Amino acid sequence: MKNRDISLIAIGLLIGAIIGGVIGNLMAWMLPEGVVKDFFLTSFNIDIGSSVGNQNGVIIIDLKIITLKFGLALSLNFTSVIGIATSYYILRFFR
Repeated sequence: MKNRDISLIAIGLLIGAIIGGVIGNLMAWMLPEGVVKDFFLTSFNIDIGSSVGNQNGVIIIDLKIITLKFGLALSLNFTSVIGIATSYYILRFFR
């Protein structure tokens, strides 16, 4: 991966995470209730805004003239991680 731009790598990993999330949502419809469904669909949420103490998940900067709001939330589950790993494999071995 030495000859690749960082933007191509980031876009590839993002597409892998999105495809993994879509597959996870499809599995939610198909799998019956139980341990397997809970394993594949339990998500880990990362929220930038709540890490600085804001409950809404948004960082607010009030400059009295303009108010800026920034937020980023990630929700990763097992199928998203599989999608990221698959896209990494494809980026690494297929040029």
